[in-house]
Amino acid sequence: MAIDTREIHLARRPHGLPQDEDFAVVTRQLPDLEPGQVLVRNDYLSVDPYMRPRMNDVKSYIPPFELGKALDGGAIGTVIESADEYIAVGTVVSHGLGWREHAVLRSKWVRVIDDESVPASYHLGVLGMPGMTAFVGLFDIAAFKPGDAVFVSGAAGAVGGLVGQFAKLAGASRVIGSAGSAEKVAFLQEEFGFDAALNYRDGDLVGQLAAAAPEGFDVYFDNVGGDHLAAALETINDHGRMALCGTVSSYNATGSQTVPGNMFRAVGKRLTMRGFIVSDHEQRRAEFEQQVTAWLQAGELTYRETFIDGLDQMIEGFRGLLTGANTGKMVVRL
Repeated sequence: MAIDTREIHLARRPHGLPQDEDFAVVTRQLPDLEPGQVLVRNDYLSVDPYMRPRMNDVKSYIPPFELGKALDGGAIGTVIESADEYIAVGTVVSHGLGWREHAVLRSKWVRVIDDESVPASYHLGVLGMPGMTAFVGLFDIAAFKPGDAVFVSGAAGAVGGLVGQFAKLAGASRVIGSAGSAEKVAFLQEEFGFDAALNYRDGDLVGQLAAAAPEGFDVYFDNVGGDHLAAALETINDHGRMALCGTVSSYNATGSQTVPGNMFRAVGKRLTMRGFIVSDHEQRRAEFEQQVTAWLQAGELTYRETFIDGLDQMIEGFRGLLTGANTGKMVVRL
């Protein structure tokens, strides 16, 4: 089946917040399928914060995007042609070739998903990489236990909102979140059930945290870094645990970044600080999916998505993700 499709390439390395000129929308014809391959029409595409550092030419845990080639990322789609006897046309799958309208993949690189009990797009968020990041980060990396008080930065995003809810469902004594607007602060408390929330744009994070958690907190889940990490170091309880997930505050920075000046607090408070990459914890997927699906089906977990429609809007959606335009998971719907 000869198909012309569009995909987004990285045209140049962004300097600061990505601009339209950093990308190129390219039309190309897909090759015929080889045995063991499937052709997928992408229905939902993911944009995630980790994609921004991959646009820089720096060594990291994952190779940088290549100039002049299509970007990639999480995607959900429908098989429209199959050269694999075990995957039928019409099957809904998840895979890693996003940023494009269609994808040709070996069948071993797709994962058949259940799109009947929950919407298919949930497998990019609450039942996908962000959800598993929240689950592993809270329960394994931060070693959460019932009775802990928890602070989550970037709490209105795809990962942070789930961390807070998972903690509440697992018996947290108090959950505090940070966000970037009064509307999101209200949303965290009224919709996600956080005990307290603060607007980091109001400043004095240390003072706001001390007021929101007068008895301190035991776990910090860091999605932001920078001033949030510095404030957490000041206010976390002795022997606290920090799960270091991301530093979105620095992703568009154009100068050198320094660690918080109060890092010695980690010594005096005898803190455990541990970074992690969720792909190292694939053995946890089955338990994660079982538990989170149960919470969803019981109506105990609130999940939100922000949709952007069309490949032509994907770059703007990605920019919006980096500037806080989303509540919950940002999804591009094709």
